[in-house]
Amino acid sequence: MEEQYTDRVSKAMRFYLLATKLKYKIRSGWDSKHWNISGDRLESVAEHIYGTCILAIGLDSEFNLGIDLNKVIKMLVIHELGEVLIPDITPFDGITPEEKKQIEHEAFKEVLGSLVKADELYALFAEFDDHKSVEAKVAYYCDKLEADIQAKVYQDMGLQHDLNDQENNVVFNSSKAREMLKSATTSFDIWYEYDKDVYTDAPVFKRTLDYIKDNDTNI
Repeated sequence: MEEQYTDRVSKAMRFYLLATKLKYKIRSGWDSKHWNISGDRLESVAEHIYGTCILAIGLDSEFNLGIDLNKVIKMLVIHELGEVLIPDITPFDGITPEEKKQIEHEAFKEVLGSLVKADELYALFAEFDDHKSVEAKVAYYCDKLEADIQAKVYQDMGLQHDLNDQENNVVFNSSKAREMLKSATTSFDIWYEYDKDVYTDAPVFKRTLDYIKDNDTNI
């Protein structure tokens, strides 16, 4: 019995100690190769995860999204676990969506290790990544919108660089982003234009993005 307990607590603590390294891993979108946020302290992956959960709770409270909120929260809590072992890959880092999916899924399984509920957790992650179920769609929108909101927060804090000061930003390797420069006046304008169509079938999320665009986030 003692041997079984030791084995199980060892697996649980391995998982915990790996997963909580995300507290110290910076979101790559804010680094010097991307938006080069000028603050002394940048958002960690774990802080992003927390933000997605809070966003889901707040929006579901006010708009009754018709979801199993606990399932959505669980999806959001685990959705970045693979980044313990791999970089925080953005759409602008020269890795195809197919390659990114394979890399992330392999890393996710490695972090889970031999947990008793590893298959259950992996199935939940795979559901999130497919974006097909109602809960998976809401979790995906929360993941995207939280990043958009953080971009606006940094804009309102005066930490985003001007658009004429983006020399090393790999985002502008994208022809879509370069096209948006013609009408954009701030860095957040690029975020807004790039992501607004993500929420085409999710009016609550689109209207929330519009609200963030039109209002100061310093409260």
